[in-house]
Amino acid sequence: MSEADDSASQHSRSLSLNGSGQKAPPSLPVVSFNRRELDIILRLYGRMVADGEWRDYAIDILNDRAVFSIFRRASEMPLYRIEKDPKLARRQGAYSVVATGGMILKRGHELAQVLRVLEKKKHLRVVDA
Repeated sequence: MSEADDSASQHSRSLSLNGSGQKAPPSLPVVSFNRRELDIILRLYGRMVADGEWRDYAIDILNDRAVFSIFRRASEMPLYRIEKDPKLARRQGAYSVVATGGMILKRGHELAQVLRVLEKKKHLRVVDA
């Protein structure tokens, strides 16, 4: 066996084994927002930025959920968190909007429906003519 064959064999072994010599566990699927979901969220975000309500956002991709955090200023706690948690998809719905204090404002199966809780209310006013 040549040196090149030996080094290739060691390289392939190191890919399938972790540091302790045991097989690495299979990688878990990562929860994230897909393109359609991000489009819906960013449309709302863009409208609210144009109105001067929101200024910054962050996207966190965790093992069990994805979080889109919305800030008024970058230095403070998020005003709202839009969370996608697939474990809750069959029961309460995968999507939820959470306020600063941790209170869940809305939860559901459809993202567009859940985000309506963040839409600004149109106030009707009497106009003198």
